[in-house]
Amino acid sequence: MFDGMERRIVSLWFPRLASDRALRARPADGPFALTLAQDNADRLHCLNPQAEAAGLYRGMTLADARAFCPGLQSRPADPVGDRRFLQMLRRWATRYCPWVGLEGEDGLVLDITGAAHLFGGEAMMLADMRHRLGRAGIALRIGLADTRGAAWALAHYHEGQAAPGQTLAALARLPVAALRLEERTVIPLQRLGLRTVGDLAGAARAPLARRFGPGLLLRLDQALGRQPEEVSPLADPPHYGVRLTLPEPVGLTADVMAGTARLLDRLCATLAAQQAGARVLQLTLRRVDRDSRQVELRLARPLRDPARILPLFQRAVAEVDAGFGIDQMRLAAMVVESLPARQLSHVGSRRGDRLADLITRIGTRIGLENIRRFLPADSHIPERAFLVAPAAFSEPGTGWASPRPRPLLLFPPEPVTGRESRPPRQFRWRGETLATARATGPERIAPEWWLEDEGWRSGLRDYWLVETRQGRRLWLFFTPQRPGWFVQGEFA
Repeated sequence: MFDGMERRIVSLWFPRLASDRALRARPADGPFALTLAQDNADRLHCLNPQAEAAGLYRGMTLADARAFCPGLQSRPADPVGDRRFLQMLRRWATRYCPWVGLEGEDGLVLDITGAAHLFGGEAMMLADMRHRLGRAGIALRIGLADTRGAAWALAHYHEGQAAPGQTLAALARLPVAALRLEERTVIPLQRLGLRTVGDLAGAARAPLARRFGPGLLLRLDQALGRQPEEVSPLADPPHYGVRLTLPEPVGLTADVMAGTARLLDRLCATLAAQQAGARVLQLTLRRVDRDSRQVELRLARPLRDPARILPLFQRAVAEVDAGFGIDQMRLAAMVVESLPARQLSHVGSRRGDRLADLITRIGTRIGLENIRRFLPADSHIPERAFLVAPAAFSEPGTGWASPRPRPLLLFPPEPVTGRESRPPRQFRWRGETLATARATGPERIAPEWWLEDEGWRSGLRDYWLVETRQGRRLWLFFTPQRPGWFVQGEFA
């Protein structure tokens, strides 16, 4: 690509990426650190300069850190948010060159070959990087060399530049750890007297290869340019947003729906190419007075079928105040989930789709979280044998695994007369006198001793299915420890 041109690589290292990001969102004065739970203890993960000046270091337990520095402020770390932030920095760095890749969890690598002259030379380019990131409050160390390994070494161990063709001279005095070696390799090398890159480069290669394997010499050769090491730029994540600018303002619901249909066709094609489906869609309608109206559609399951999605917009679009007209429309998938292609079957697939569409239609009026379903739970206690979950964010259960039938209606235990271990022949319940026709049981259920439950402090329960002469089918239980009968449910 750049024949006859010296390759130049820039390594950007953000030594305090996590804490810099956290302090950008919520500034704090004085010593500050982010913590992560490791080995049953909260340990310091990333520190600001004041915390490092106080003698604190990464990996130190939070309890010890507070003993050394009582004024330390801390927050839990967010590794996922840090990775997203690094991805944002990667996209920002493409302003300097198109070849930008990630370097671990806290760095970037840029292949600026043939691009430095656009900024007035390498020195001006690096100065611009420092200025912009420093103004954003992000600590930065930069290395520039002919190879990726040498640039990384300079950024981490001796910030600076290596002139073209002078890589070994720039690295000679750096420790061998600058070659991105593991600690288990670095310590034996130091014991052999090979403490710097220059020492290692001048040593006999055959004994080193026998003792440490090919990995050591590969890292050395990569840093010195004897072995190639590519910079692989990451592809930008797919953008799930489409826009439509109208030649004339529209205000009728039918016209807006027609524009939405065109946007949906384009958006769903993008979703299909990525094998994804939308869970939340946002339609933004810009009026001619530059004010905007937004319509949000939350779906019960991931979808990318325009024919099924479009009617779900109808009600919300009809309620939009178009003002003097709408001249621009934008549709974006705000939440996207994986939706791989699957074999369709006439058995049950259409029924499941109709149920999801019904949940979505009702959810647009009362909220998806308010449509719930019962799911089986892993407990033999009747009150704990089910969960209530939003139907849009859960799958139907396979049914309750119980050796005996359970009543359709379950309620808190209600006492009835009777103290014998057999179901009473006659009892009063809710003001009605009932006579037992047939009783099936008992089914003994023991309390879950590892959980505190006030209702089960009486101990064991013997459950009976009691069919009365009056037609009621009740679920009664007897408590042997404190003799007594209770009704807890009614069968259909």
